[in-house]
Amino acid sequence: MFSRQFLPLALAFGLSVLFTNGLSGCQSKGSTATENAAGSAVDSSSSSKAAEKTTAKTAEKTGTATPASIPANKIADAATILARPQVPILCYHQIRDWRASDSKSAKDYIIPVAAFREQMKMLADSGYHTVLPDQLYAYLATGAPLPPKPIMLTFDDGDLDQYTVAAPELEKHGFKGAFFIMTVAIGRHGKQPYMDKTQIKDLSDRGHAIGAHTWDHHNVKKYQGDDWKIQIEEPKAKLEAIVGKPIKYFAYPFGLWNKQALPELQKRGYAAAFTLADKRDDSMPLYTVRRIIAGGQWKATTMYRNMIQSFD
Repeated sequence: MFSRQFLPLALAFGLSVLFTNGLSGCQSKGSTATENAAGSAVDSSSSSKAAEKTTAKTAEKTGTATPASIPANKIADAATILARPQVPILCYHQIRDWRASDSKSAKDYIIPVAAFREQMKMLADSGYHTVLPDQLYAYLATGAPLPPKPIMLTFDDGDLDQYTVAAPELEKHGFKGAFFIMTVAIGRHGKQPYMDKTQIKDLSDRGHAIGAHTWDHHNVKKYQGDDWKIQIEEPKAKLEAIVGKPIKYFAYPFGLWNKQALPELQKRGYAAAFTLADKRDDSMPLYTVRRIIAGGQWKATTMYRNMIQSFD
């Protein structure tokens, strides 16, 4: 059973690669026993309830549907959800220029700054409008309308360059993004630094969405015992304490999931989850929402073509 006090050598080495060489969290499975504080349990029973009330009030005032504001009997069945046209969803990791030490495979997950700006400009010039997880959930669950040419832009792991480079570029075009945070890395510095609590809260306050991406990127397909608490419950509570809002959305590390994970996420308060897989689950499609990685070596035209073909 996975534990924060005992770590297989391979996993410990994996986290060393993640923090030392700055590779994307979606390429690492590591953990570390020195980060107990980062992954410790947060008693969020009161703060989570208060956050849910605040979100419900906001939804009532603005007319924006949230999972908490949609009655269970209004949620469509799986077949109806699967029949709705898919919204293109792009997944990004590091937004920085390549280094000489970056391997060819690492470059698939690292978008050079100029390339990212070109992709955002192309989407804006093509008339796309970003949607956030609440909007996507309302569309899938109830058929709520979306803006013309909707797209979702998601960012995994919580790298600092997502805050310093990606978010300002999104906002320049009137875009908003969803940022899935790996909580073990919050405030980490080094060759590849990560966002701290203040920066995560600031993104949320600026209208971007914050979601969970486990504690330390442990593969969901391998969970047993306390893993559900360590990797799913505690990160949710920690992020809720940071942003003061319910955390309702989850992104699977490596995009990997199994049937066991879906009800586990549901009963722990998540409304939907995002994969990188080609196939959605036929009984719980809200917990297997598809994304594609925006390849770091793609030109903007290549990204656009692959996006259209994948979600057509």
